[in-house]
Amino acid sequence: MPPGKGMIVLMGSGELTATMVEVHKELLGRLAAAPKAVFLDTPAGFQLNVDQISKKAQDYFRSHIQQTLTIASFKSNDGISPFDAEQAYQALREADYVLIGPGSPTYAVRQWLPSAIPQILTGRIKDGGCLVAASAAALTVGRFTLPVYEIYKVGQELHWVDGMDILKNFGFNLVVVPHWNNAEGGTHDTRFCFMGKPRFEQLVASLPEEVSIFGLDEHTACILDFENDEAIIKGIGQATLQRSGQQMVFGSGDRFSLAVLRGADEGGRWNQAPSGPDGLEATGSVDSDAFWDQIHQLEIDFHNGLKAHETQKSTNALLELDRTIWQAQQDLENAEFIIQARDTLRELIAILGTRLAAAPRSETDCLAPIVEQLLEVRETFRQRKQFEEADAVRNCLQRANIVIEDEKEGSRWRLNS
Repeated sequence: MPPGKGMIVLMGSGELTATMVEVHKELLGRLAAAPKAVFLDTPAGFQLNVDQISKKAQDYFRSHIQQTLTIASFKSNDGISPFDAEQAYQALREADYVLIGPGSPTYAVRQWLPSAIPQILTGRIKDGGCLVAASAAALTVGRFTLPVYEIYKVGQELHWVDGMDILKNFGFNLVVVPHWNNAEGGTHDTRFCFMGKPRFEQLVASLPEEVSIFGLDEHTACILDFENDEAIIKGIGQATLQRSGQQMVFGSGDRFSLAVLRGADEGGRWNQAPSGPDGLEATGSVDSDAFWDQIHQLEIDFHNGLKAHETQKSTNALLELDRTIWQAQQDLENAEFIIQARDTLRELIAILGTRLAAAPRSETDCLAPIVEQLLEVRETFRQRKQFEEADAVRNCLQRANIVIEDEKEGSRWRLNS
């Protein structure tokens, strides 16, 4: 088995949300003093907002993790200059902690396979570094990659494409599937990374028999710790290993040998994989899903209120979020869920405080920049003895309920109360 000192961390989603704050902190705490953290932007390299995604990651690490996050920009293998490619490579070679996240898994694999990036990432892990592959990026690290967008949005035939397969270098023959318990479809099944059960069963049947499926619920992480030869589940959901029609399900806090993911038989832990049209028992707790649906909707309501300058809407969202958390605690909801939901509440309160600090303190403060500019224009007219134009400016301001008072030292203004 190739030696490895570091970690690969697979996240089902939520890499830049409150649910993964403590996971990031714990991982960074395992590394050397003052670790260098890097965000690789390739999966979203084709998007017009790729730099905004990178900035969001930097802001998240600065405010929530108290860690500087630098950007290794490798948006396109074809479009990048040799100098810029070497800059990205060097940033990755020096990184102790590499985070890769949202975007298109198939686009990312196309850019990386002809490059030095797979080799560099493998080397960093073997030397003790940590690779965090979340959401779209989690799909790329196994033997095959699921072309989610091409199937779900474009309607291509069900198929797999070759993955970057970094996991092969550590003895795994796996396909990683994030968003295992996705419920965004509402009226239609979007579990198993938006595929739904019928399509996903066909995809599984098309894989070579020796390949296992490792599914990760949203806001859930699996830490592959090579130094201690164990896997650890963190977050609010479950991880599911499927092999030859059987499955093992691991909950948050579970620890197990990496040999399990490498193909070892764990005897009694295997269960028959759910069959039939629904199989809802495999998706986790319905109550937990409902709780997080409420939290996420209130978070959306809060931001929509800020955007529309509807103070009451944002305030009501905060109050309802506080009530929801309190009620969940009375109902003996999972303690970790309560902690993460409170983190969300504190984050929204901090955002509100920042917005209030940046807002003008009064109507006078708000009007001051434009009124003072108009007074400068009026004074220019007066110096040129263009009194008719100067009076027009004064009269305009008076109609806006702004009183001009001319004194020896200059003109002053005030709102007519």
